[in-house]
Amino acid sequence: MEGHHKEEKTSDVQSPADPGHPVKCSPVIIDNIPLNGPTVNVLASENFIHQSMSIIVENAIKKATDVREKVCEWRSPEQLKELLDLELRDGGESESEILQRFKDAIRYSVKTTHPRFFNQLYGGMEPYSMVASFIIEALKPSLYTYEVAPVFTLAEEAVLKKMMELIGWKDGGDGIFNAGGSMSNMYAVNLARYRCCPDIKENGLSAAPRLVMFTSQECHYSISKAAALLGIGTKNVYAIPSDERGKMIPSALEEQILSAKSEGAVPFMVNATAGTTVLGAFDPIDVIADICEKHNLWLHVDACWGGAALVSSKHKHLLKGIHRADSVAWNPHKMLMACLQCSAFMVRDKTSLLQRCHSARASYLFQQDKFYDVSYDTGDKSVQCSRKPDAFKIWLMWKALGSKELEQRVDRALAMARYLAEEIKKREGFRLLMEPEYANICFWYIPPSLQTLPDGPELWEKLHKVAPVIKERMMKKGSMMVGYQPHGEKANFFRMIIISPQVSRQDMDFVLDEINNLGKDL
Repeated sequence: MEGHHKEEKTSDVQSPADPGHPVKCSPVIIDNIPLNGPTVNVLASENFIHQSMSIIVENAIKKATDVREKVCEWRSPEQLKELLDLELRDGGESESEILQRFKDAIRYSVKTTHPRFFNQLYGGMEPYSMVASFIIEALKPSLYTYEVAPVFTLAEEAVLKKMMELIGWKDGGDGIFNAGGSMSNMYAVNLARYRCCPDIKENGLSAAPRLVMFTSQECHYSISKAAALLGIGTKNVYAIPSDERGKMIPSALEEQILSAKSEGAVPFMVNATAGTTVLGAFDPIDVIADICEKHNLWLHVDACWGGAALVSSKHKHLLKGIHRADSVAWNPHKMLMACLQCSAFMVRDKTSLLQRCHSARASYLFQQDKFYDVSYDTGDKSVQCSRKPDAFKIWLMWKALGSKELEQRVDRALAMARYLAEEIKKREGFRLLMEPEYANICFWYIPPSLQTLPDGPELWEKLHKVAPVIKERMMKKGSMMVGYQPHGEKANFFRMIIISPQVSRQDMDFVLDEINNLGKDL
């Protein structure tokens, strides 16, 4: 320290024992940096935080949920770069400039809480979950040990217990919240592989035979990504054909399992989807479970989107047989509207398989001689180290609303989907792709200029170009957001997703009127 430690004039420093009475002490300076007092006064930021919250309430809550406001204020990337001044400089900006910065950030962002945002598998304003998110950010916890996140550790445990009850695991199980549904599906693949080939954890891929997994052609792309990331290989993900409604065909599954075995490969897992991304289809879990039991395969159910039907006595039949799954992924940030991210991965196993598969036993975090029950240190189950307490966002909301209100929200969303489907069937120029099973409504808009064309290549080729133009127009106008996509050989169609209880019948009517207004000249 010699040569770096020097004293200057005495200064007033707050007494830790009595902050109201400063004490005289000599300043300590190391490397020309004074160390006596803090350089940041958090309380001095209180005014900034109050102003910020006022702006958030006014612009990101009130205006963003007002149906009279725009869903988005569209700007091209080049225009937005100029408007936002994104460059980071050596010197900081004033408080007023920073307040303007995040006013602009809110202004030019898509308002996913707007009643007419139907673009993704999430949306709508959920105040209790939002407040839980504020609490999390203010306290800045990380959910790896009980000692650093006691309340949030117990909240996660409570939410997982409730979700597993809804799945039908009467004896409970294990689980963890993580950074998204794709991560949950990766957990499932890794856990299924570990059960099949436990030596792979220490010895790597050389310890395993050629492993093969099975999923429907309608599954989420994260299944293939998991296979690539974990070294299984995308060619070893066998895509099982689906029927006309997008459901996996069980007989085709069994055929491919037998085919893989005849090739000398080792089947180890089947992924069933409960609520596909585009069509909202539910694979026949019960029948698939029979096949998995017959061939001793791990059954994972990707219920990230469709899991919310489990809270509804009217619609839980869509997931019949899910209690037989070995693992389940479920995202409360989708239909249940918890703030992003809020994704649960659950496993029926109660022998600490999740921990054994992922544990690294970091001695600086997971000491076994702590003064409390170390079974509450859940971080060694995770592939992450730092982990946000996302379960708190659904826990606080569930406490506020209760299971009955959540059930009513799911029932209402699906009733609204049926209303829209019926309206589509009544209107000239609109055509349903299929009757909705869940909250996905897929349909074509056929402009007047194409309505006289018979079904055939010419119609579908021209119709394929309609949805992208209407999407561009609605984005630039800011009136609403509805997604579109092709599907197999089918021309581009609109995919409406209905979730939010803010949405009314009038909003459904508006969507159809607006699409017609935006596309009738095409």
